Amino acid sequence: MLRIGTSGYSYQDWKGPVYPEHIKDTDMLPFYAQEFDTTEINYTYYRMPSARTLASMASKVPPNFLFTIKASKELTHERDDDTQGNGATPENFVLFREALQPLISEGKFGAVLAQFPSSFKPTDENRDYLAVFRDRMGDLPVVVEFRNATWITDETMELLRKNNLGYCCVDEPHLRGLVPPIAVATSPVAYVRFHGRNAKKWWHHDEAYERYSYEYSPEELEEWVPKIEKLQVAADTTFVFTNNHYNGAAVRTAEQLKDMLAGQVSRTSRRS
Repeated sequence: MLRIGTSGYSYQDWKGPVYPEHIKDTDMLPFYAQEFDTTEINYTYYRMPSARTLASMASKVPPNFLFTIKASKELTHERDDDTQGNGATPENFVLFREALQPLISEGKFGAVLAQFPSSFKPTDENRDYLAVFRDRMGDLPVVVEFRNATWITDETMELLRKNNLGYCCVDEPHLRGLVPPIAVATSPVAYVRFHGRNAKKWWHHDEAYERYSYEYSPEELEEWVPKIEKLQVAADTTFVFTNNHYNGAAVRTAEQLKDMLAGQVSRTSRRS
């Protein structure tokens, strides 16, 4: 099953380009769910989610809608490189998992996205931590996003498969040290994130959103059509999220991908 959506949905600069200009913030998700059947929730990285908030979100979308949830920074960034829980404590994992219960009970939970920082390198300690992370998440589907290209080896992919961890495929600027745009599925959940290719602003920007200010061309997206089709064959569920969110570009990108993968736009016309 293929699900395409955006990374987040409640951006104020989407009022006008995506949403009606005077839409209430509380009405954004129902409006969004008229077009897409999934979204990636990113606020949970900055603060531990609550069951009450996620239950409210679940009540605003149709029964077939799925949320993926980014792991809180306590679990991926603010931790020690050990396996004893001195940084990411077992208690924090319990709190995170308990918050997801409303989504799970309603069948609206897709996966946990564990995005690790570029400083997270393939050391023995960090490889061990991936196994710990998997164990503490119980039987929840988990997808790992690396931000350091040194992880991209056959050994890493085998480690992910061994621990039933999905690999997060990414499209981002072709810069030294960043992860290349490979398409690999290492678990029943395949996952792709489009970050944009704004190489000029990736490392040097005044505001965080500038990094993701990018409008994909049809030709750039077409590169991913066979890759995503490959993932669909290898996995039970394939999530595709567009994170080039500035000024609603993510919605335009997601809609183009939906059309391309549904075969509604011929390759000939896309090249013209």
